[in-house]
Amino acid sequence: MQRRSITIDAFAHKSPIPNASRIGNIIASGLIRGTDAAGAFPPTLEQQCALMFENMKRTVEAGGGRVEDIIKVTVWMEKLQRPPINVEWVTWFPDPAARPARQVMETSMEPGVLIQCDFLAVVQG
Repeated sequence: MQRRSITIDAFAHKSPIPNASRIGNIIASGLIRGTDAAGAFPPTLEQQCALMFENMKRTVEAGGGRVEDIIKVTVWMEKLQRPPINVEWVTWFPDPAARPARQVMETSMEPGVLIQCDFLAVVQG
C-alpha cells in the first residue's frame, strides 16, 4: 500500500511534513494545535482546546475518515489541566462505551502554545 500525505492549507506545518499521513485504512496525524483560521493562538486554554478538537476533526476528515474512527489521542499541555480537555472530550466523544484511548502529558512548548495533540485513526469501510 502506498502512503498518502494529508495537508490542510489553513494550518499546514511550516516544516516539510504533512498534517497527517494515511496508509490503507490507518491515519496518523502530526501535531495538531488550537489555532484559529488565521493561524493565531487564542489566549486561553479553553479556546485553544476547542480549536484543537475542531482541527483534529478537519484532519481526520481530510484523510477520508470521521471522528468516530479515531482510536487514540495523545495530548500535550504546557500545564496539566484536564477539565478543559474533558469538556471537549465528552462533546466530541459522547458515548462512554465508544471513546478513544487518551493520554495527557505536561511538557514545555513553543511560545503561545498551551495545548496540542496527535491521533491515530482506523478508517471504516
